[in-house]
Amino acid sequence: MRKLILLLVVFLLYSADVDAQCAMCRAVLESEETQSAARGINNGIVYLMAIPYILMGGLGYVIYRSRRKRQEAKN
Repeated sequence: MRKLILLLVVFLLYSADVDAQCAMCRAVLESEETQSAARGINNGIVYLMAIPYILMGGLGYVIYRSRRKRQEAKN
């Protein structure tokens, strides 16, 4: 069981470089020589993807904290 959990953690922490553009954006950005705009677009996509996860994590924490306070008040 420990090996399975360790394997799962390794797969979750592993990140590979991916190109996350639509076909038209990719064609335009590949024509640029310095590729700085392509890196900027990729970073922007990652930031936009991360925001909902951060918000949901914060909401989950607030719910957890409020339930814990309510449970402690009962005891």
